[in-house]
Amino acid sequence: MPRVKKSVKSRRRRKRVLEEAKGYRGARGRLYRLATEAVDRAHKFAYRGRKTKKRVFRSLWVTRINAAARLHNLTYHQLISGLKKAAMEVDRKILAEMAVSDPVGFSKMVEIARGQMA
Repeated sequence: MPRVKKSVKSRRRRKRVLEEAKGYRGARGRLYRLATEAVDRAHKFAYRGRKTKKRVFRSLWVTRINAAARLHNLTYHQLISGLKKAAMEVDRKILAEMAVSDPVGFSKMVEIARGQMA
């Protein structure tokens, strides 16, 4: 059986890591050992960031909806509760977009929710 040399695979792996570390400051972008640590850490932050992004955006949407609902003398909870009772299937992302860009449509949603409260 012939002897296996790993130079091609090793070079390819090192090259991939150093390509990912391109733009990192100092030795982190040039030296393989430091680059692997930096790239692994960056991947960890990226993974965590994708999860956090969902929470951050949802809280932004809730804040926008609450602010727009209070302009109509309604709280966020009252608006969402009224829309659920009216069986309106509108998610928070769309409601927040309506609150910002379509105030007339949002006020109609508020009237629907208010009708379910009484």
